[in-house]
Amino acid sequence: MNKYPLTLLLLMSITLPVQTSFADEGHDEEEYEEISRINDNLAAQVEIVTAVASPAIINQTVTVYGKVTQAPEHLNVIQARFPGVIKSVNFSIGDIVKKGDRLITIESNESLKTYSVRAPISGTILQRQANPGELTQERQLLTIANLDTVWAEFRIYPEKQRKVSSGYSVMVLVNEQRIQSQVAHIVSAAYKPYMLARVKLDNTELKLAPGQFAKAKIYTGKFEVSLAVEKEAIQELGGRLGVFVKEDESYEFTPLNLGKSDDNLIEVISGIEKGSEYVSKNSYLIKADILKSEAEDND
Repeated sequence: MNKYPLTLLLLMSITLPVQTSFADEGHDEEEYEEISRINDNLAAQVEIVTAVASPAIINQTVTVYGKVTQAPEHLNVIQARFPGVIKSVNFSIGDIVKKGDRLITIESNESLKTYSVRAPISGTILQRQANPGELTQERQLLTIANLDTVWAEFRIYPEKQRKVSSGYSVMVLVNEQRIQSQVAHIVSAAYKPYMLARVKLDNTELKLAPGQFAKAKIYTGKFEVSLAVEKEAIQELGGRLGVFVKEDESYEFTPLNLGKSDDNLIEVISGIEKGSEYVSKNSYLIKADILKSEAEDND
């Protein structure tokens, strides 16, 4: 959050219109390129940040969607060893159990003796279908999952399959969490028109739950560009896209011819030169200042 409101910036800055005539090109009107002048102390207070236009690496990505699933190797379905009557159940859905904990006590139909069913792994009780007094029959009684490791499975449709391979780096997004990982393998999805990219996630700190919606950006390649700026810096002014270039304490809107981009950077084909200092963060404050000045001039 800015320390000072936008109105303070607008009141303390001075907008200087630079007049450019186009009479020799057949234009009847005059156009104005506007420059906002803000002293460095004020710019620092409102958190205007600059960067230098320079060569960069643009990452190519494929965006895919899927969900979090439990690791099948860490999922256990509990059944009775011998048919009988359930005498007690010690845990319920959501409870945490440790390997060896007594889960259920059963009275065998054949021997009439009781025996215990113990947890084969440590984990969380996901399902419970057993209650005291019921017959065990040949059915599932409890389901335990160890969620320290989970998988994210993403749908890869035919048009993207040639771009994605196992081993590729991937950024997984679940709610507010961003997790860097790799595509473990690509597998077929039975009777589905897509493949699945499976990504293994360490869940000891993340606490993700099976079934949560997930999004991912799979990095499929990268290329070098001779000049790039941060995407956050780009503003639209007068129907053109560009950045605010800083000269001393002046900020001038400079239109750009833009090329390839990724999540953070965008290629500059023309408009500014290498080494140009431009506003990389909070450039909207300068745009608002210029628009305010234009509105006042038209009143």
